[in-house]
Amino acid sequence: QVQLGESGGGLVQAGDSLRLSCAASGQTFSIYRMGWFRRAPGKQRELVAAITSGGITNYAGSVKGRFTISRDNAKNTVYLQMNSLKPEDTAVYYCAAGDPRSVPEYGYWGQGTQVTVSS
Repeated sequence: QVQLGESGGGLVQAGDSLRLSCAASGQTFSIYRMGWFRRAPGKQRELVAAITSGGITNYAGSVKGRFTISRDNAKNTVYLQMNSLKPEDTAVYYCAAGDPRSVPEYGYWGQGTQVTVSS
């Protein structure tokens, strides 16, 4: 059983930066696809950024150029560096992990961390 724990959320002003961290328990972290999702009030959850076991990244168009996902397999941790934050980035951010050998694509989820960006 993989457990994920997010940290780093908070209340910031537009233009500020935050770095979210997601620490994973488990022994096979290095093979997982890792993703950051977010759910804004009244909206569906969306994929913000993803990184494969090989380090290939993908971003939602709304965050590309501002957010960076990275992973440190030695620390079983994935990060989301968020720069130039906008009020529209306000959401609960979730870390997710997917075993490429299993379905669904993301089978493990963290509890979420709140990010609030004021104007």
